[in-house]
Amino acid sequence: MLLCGVCGQTLSPEEAAAAGQRRHHPRPASPDLPPCCPLCGATGGPPRCEERRRHTDTAELGPPGSRCLPAPERLPECPFCEEAAGRELEAHLWARHGHVLGDLGPGTGEQLYECPMCSLTCTSIQILEEHVDLHLEENSFLEGGNMRDLELAQQLQTEEDERQKSEEEKQEREEFKKLQRQYGLDNSGGYKQQFLKNMEREVNRGRMQPFDYHKRKADMMESLAFGVDDGKTKTSGIIEALCKYYQNENKDVRRVWLSAGVDHFHSSLGDRGWGCGYRNFQMLLSSLLQNSLYNDCLRGRRGSREEAETGHLTQTSRRDTAAIPSIPKIQSMIEDAWREGFDPHGASHFNNRLHGSKAWIGACEIYSLLTSLRIKCQIIDFHKPTGPTGTHPRLFEWVLHYYSADNGSGAKVVCASKPPIYLQHEGHSRTIVGIEEKKNKTLCLLLFDPGCPSQEMQKLLEKNSDGTSLRLLRKYLGSLKEKQYQIVAVDGVLTLEEKAVSISENSFCLRKFKRICISSLMCVYGFMVIFF
Repeated sequence: MLLCGVCGQTLSPEEAAAAGQRRHHPRPASPDLPPCCPLCGATGGPPRCEERRRHTDTAELGPPGSRCLPAPERLPECPFCEEAAGRELEAHLWARHGHVLGDLGPGTGEQLYECPMCSLTCTSIQILEEHVDLHLEENSFLEGGNMRDLELAQQLQTEEDERQKSEEEKQEREEFKKLQRQYGLDNSGGYKQQFLKNMEREVNRGRMQPFDYHKRKADMMESLAFGVDDGKTKTSGIIEALCKYYQNENKDVRRVWLSAGVDHFHSSLGDRGWGCGYRNFQMLLSSLLQNSLYNDCLRGRRGSREEAETGHLTQTSRRDTAAIPSIPKIQSMIEDAWREGFDPHGASHFNNRLHGSKAWIGACEIYSLLTSLRIKCQIIDFHKPTGPTGTHPRLFEWVLHYYSADNGSGAKVVCASKPPIYLQHEGHSRTIVGIEEKKNKTLCLLLFDPGCPSQEMQKLLEKNSDGTSLRLLRKYLGSLKEKQYQIVAVDGVLTLEEKAVSISENSFCLRKFKRICISSLMCVYGFMVIFF
């Protein structure tokens, strides 16, 4: 006897065979019979043929005699309508959504189109274009974001560059103002203003009495009015004292050459910190005034600017020719040389004005001033060291030749008729008044330094001096190690014709001469230059 595995009904062999071919079994005649799966023999569940039918429809047949595989937990769903379709998913897609998939039916062999960006297959070119457009819009959005980031980064970098540039410009302006103050180009006043300011400071500190303040102020005003130095920083007779000293000193000095007589001038309250160039010119001029060869030139030296304009001599011009001009007077004399045509390039740096300022001067201003006074001179530039460890032996050799060239005698002490030499290096200048030759053949320069006060220089005048004060003057080869040195050496007088020629030559050559004078803060070149 055969029973139906779905409803439990008794079936004949023919009915059982027919029931196996049908997908829908009629409702069971006896609902109390336990239903079971005809494929796997599973029993239980609701006694309804429809439920059992769905079980058998979704079951996968195994080999004969094996139980059916369990149904999946969730049937495959349509990606368009999310309706569960089971095994009929493909037929469902073409039946319900064929208009989306296109006219291409399964197995028709029509061409498919693959996306070049994501490899998705499309059934028509229009769908592919729309799909690719979506990719491009997405990329455009991403690139737009990247461009905005790039623009923001560039803007931030530009702002940072502008800020840094502004800070650098501000720092440069501050440094330039600092240099202007340092070299007297800040329009803060000149000799007179500094002199009064420093005296007021001395009074406030109790180092000067009010009576002395007013007396020195009156003397200073008189000195400026006449254009003559008051001589309060001058020390005379040093060269003569040195000559006597070397006559008796024979320890380690083989020979010594001294310049013609020269007075020492040191800085005062009015020019401390910037007046070394002017003071060295006063030293050089004090020697020239004692030489008859230069008297005619210096006797006719210029007075004030008012004299040049009116043609009348002031009291300064009527005074003794031995009078040394004051620093403001020297500034006016340099301005007069510029008006004659000397060193126009250097004059333009100072805006053609020195008087009333604290501007530093150097070798080129000294050269121009001496030439304008018809004093023949030359600039010698020792532009690099010529010895070991940054020394300048050729400078020493040149000075030795300068003082010994016209004197062939074998005397131990030679008081030459040559004027002293103006020596310039970066930031300072001094005056060379002689040179020693030691018994071991080494050379030692003798220098007057305007930074040395007169109280120290007067020790050289003592009769019983043991020579220890000479340390103020002696400079050995290892003591002069600046990168560059210049000297201005006097070498006779100029005729009026030679002076006229020198103006044009000076104007041309000074533009090419490299100056080490810090006051000019620029590079020019000089006339009659020897390079070592």
